[in-house]
Amino acid sequence: MLITTAEEALKLVKSADKIFVHSVAAVPHHLINTLVKRADSLKNIEIYHLHTEGEAPYTKPEYAGVFHTNAFFIASNTRKAIAEGRGSYIPIFLSEIPKLFSQNIIKLNVALISVSTPDKSGFCSLGTSVDATLAAIDSADIVIAQINKYVPRTLGDSQVHTSRINYFVPFDEPLHEVSWGEPTLEHQQIGNHVASLVEDGATLQMGIGSIPNAVLAALEHHKDLGIHTEMFSDGIIPLVEKGVITGKYKKRNRGKIISTFLCGSRKLYDFVDDNPLVTMMRVDYVNDTSIIRQNPKVTAINSAIEIDITGQVCADSIGYNMYSGVGGQMDFIRGAALSEGGKPIIALNATTGKGLSKIVSHLKEGAGVVTTRANVHYVVTEFGIAYLFGKTLVERAKELIKVAHPDHQEELAKAAYERLKHQYSSII
Repeated sequence: MLITTAEEALKLVKSADKIFVHSVAAVPHHLINTLVKRADSLKNIEIYHLHTEGEAPYTKPEYAGVFHTNAFFIASNTRKAIAEGRGSYIPIFLSEIPKLFSQNIIKLNVALISVSTPDKSGFCSLGTSVDATLAAIDSADIVIAQINKYVPRTLGDSQVHTSRINYFVPFDEPLHEVSWGEPTLEHQQIGNHVASLVEDGATLQMGIGSIPNAVLAALEHHKDLGIHTEMFSDGIIPLVEKGVITGKYKKRNRGKIISTFLCGSRKLYDFVDDNPLVTMMRVDYVNDTSIIRQNPKVTAINSAIEIDITGQVCADSIGYNMYSGVGGQMDFIRGAALSEGGKPIIALNATTGKGLSKIVSHLKEGAGVVTTRANVHYVVTEFGIAYLFGKTLVERAKELIKVAHPDHQEELAKAAYERLKHQYSSII
């Protein structure tokens, strides 16, 4: 292995290269900051990434024409650049991103990654993010790794031998940490409703954020829960410590917490470090519907920006403005639906921070449908649980209006009648 400085390694980057950047908390910020310092000598660089945390300096207006970001999932650090044309969004299921690289649909020239220090056998760990990074490593012409003592040594597919990496840049910097604070009353209510749907022995998939954390906090009296999820955060740690999460009844990877990336506090990164309970796997395994469905009672908990009265879920845009991405929602919603005793759940606040209803008569013009009405089973807000599976459009509207904010129910009922009046006489 060749150990060098970031300045020397990044001299290999040339104009018009396609560069992959490691995901979420595993972003190699030292490599990126050094690359940006070369902006005067480069142009037309295409950067590809999933969700990333921390600064994304290549998205700044002064680097237009030098760097163009291409996001498979949009985070807050790239949202403005994409809205202003310095970046693009690529709609894709999370489970299918690796094939873009492995099949050379996107031919990568360089992969910039973070790894732990090598062990005595020459293996590094990708730490907090495996996702599509292995496919990027395998397909890129040049792999440059930032060796960082703060990267936890996670087990599973995250193990990469030094022979697969071209250049190593030693540079220690703490991983990006995320905290969502204490859940609001509304989030606690949503968490309690969702927890009432979770059966003992279920296999959970959840995201990261206030609602998933509230759900996890409400599960402390459950028994023998399993985890097979694309991502997780600090909320699972108390449940592991209390013996609630055991994975006893999982049929795939029994007894193991399975994930493809994680993000949270230093406590979380310490928890997963060299922890045989946690197995980090490729996203095309973790999010494979045929794998997900094999576990019992898969309970998939996802969220939405808005949902219309027929059950169409918009989770990636606010009207025409791209906000996040397709991600793994459909992978797990479908996997849960096919699991024996599985429950696909969409959980969201009934209103926005401005008091607008998230349950709407029609999606906004330009809004994208991430999960179709045929895939939605449960919708949960702080006001209760709506069950849509097997119901007509009229019955769905009635169910969803019941869990809308009371201030909006009458207006929604009238709008539902206007939209669906050819199918029933009255919804009020």
